[in-house]
Amino acid sequence: MEKVIIFGLGNISEIANFYFSGDDKYDVVAFTIDKDFLTCDTFNELPVIAFENIEQHYPPSKFKIFIPLSYTKINKLREEKFLQAKAKGYSFVTYISPNATVATNAKIGENCFIFEDNTIQPFVEIKDNCILWSGNHIGHHSTIEENCFIASHVVVSGGVEIGQNTFIGVNATLRDHIKIGKANVIGAGSLILSDTKDNEVYMAKATEASKVPSNRLRGI
Repeated sequence: MEKVIIFGLGNISEIANFYFSGDDKYDVVAFTIDKDFLTCDTFNELPVIAFENIEQHYPPSKFKIFIPLSYTKINKLREEKFLQAKAKGYSFVTYISPNATVATNAKIGENCFIFEDNTIQPFVEIKDNCILWSGNHIGHHSTIEENCFIASHVVVSGGVEIGQNTFIGVNATLRDHIKIGKANVIGAGSLILSDTKDNEVYMAKATEASKVPSNRLRGI
């Protein structure tokens, strides 16, 4: 059983603890947060320790760490904490939901969080520190570089390369054999059909409200 410290006190950290608690391979022993944000002694009935001196309480020789932070600053905050924990000597756990479908030859790195109903096809590589929320399709021979966040129901077709620190929103679709640059923000519902450059932003047009109010619609 892996003894795990979870970084953060937000919703995603609470969700991580929920999943770990239902899996007998893991034993969450504490939460940690930067001391400037330390506002409580316990969270989810577990101790909260300042990250700056976490190794004094839970040495990296005996405990592993999990950093499920969101896409804040285009995933840079999660990247920073991942590198800081590595510098302290910690190893990381990766959580893959038992309800995800993962090809036996897929490669998944450290500190990844793979939610339920993801389909990860053969020859996919997902590198360190990535989060895939529920219900995504990751096509064969695709590569997701470090520190990416993929929201729900995204379709990544075969042979796609996704650059570091990219965020992809719900219901986005990426056609096959394209390269997504580093630190892209691909908004909900976007359709990407060709290569992108670093630091680009794509936003699908929102549906406009009808000029006819709902109380004047007929047949509903």
